[in-house]
Parts: sequence; C-alpha cells; structure tokens
Amino acid sequence: MADTSTSSTLDRIDRALERIEAAAAARTASNTALQKRHEKLRTRMAEAVSALDAVIARESEA
Repeated sequence: MADTSTSSTLDRIDRALERIEAAAAARTASNTALQKRHEKLRTRMAEAVSALDAVIARESEA
C-alpha cells in the first residue's frame, strides 16, 4: 500500500512539473513576442522623432 501511495505522489509531482515547464515555456514565448513588439515600436518612434526633427529644422531655416 505504501508503494501505491508513493507512486501516486510521484505521479502528481511529475504532472505538476510538466505544468510548470509548460507555463515557463509559454511565458518565454510571450516575452519574446513582447520584445519583438517593443523593438518595432522603438524603431517607429525613432523614425517619427527624426521626421519631426527634420520638420523643425526646415521651419527654423525658413
């Protein structure tokens, strides 16, 4: 009977570890997607600021 209880406990631990690993993998994928999105936004913002700088420079020359 103790073997059955130990086996059941080990099975529950294994399943819990599988869930933890799956959650960690999903979080890593989510973080990667967020990093890519952030980099695109950063690039677009840099382009927008450069465009505004160009407009300001033209206006101050006129």
